[in-house]
Amino acid sequence: MPAIEGALAVLLVLGVVAGFALGVPEPDGTQQLDAYAEDAATILAQEPPRHRGGTRLAEVVRSADTFQRERDALDRRVSRIVPENVMFRVETPYGRVGHRKPVRVATGSATVTTRHGDLTIRVWYA
Repeated sequence: MPAIEGALAVLLVLGVVAGFALGVPEPDGTQQLDAYAEDAATILAQEPPRHRGGTRLAEVVRSADTFQRERDALDRRVSRIVPENVMFRVETPYGRVGHRKPVRVATGSATVTTRHGDLTIRVWYA
């Protein structure tokens, strides 16, 4: 029995040493960004419309006219939804709202399909 306990102790020590030696890979941050984008899309998809439509998203992607009318309100609403250190861009079939994405930056995204087209939210750290 002492031999088995000794062997298990050696394996435990080797496992801990290997854990420190190999380390843990750092996350790239896209999982959290995807979560921010999904949260924003979910909130917009469940909000009532400001004028007409089933939801706020349905109103925004209904037509080019409704997108132009709601553009500034959508920009303000999404900027209040995402954290302060996160920038965003909302893309619809009729236009875009938000900031231009820098090159080579990790992003998260979420796409919501509506009757009138897709709405995609992309987010990244400022």
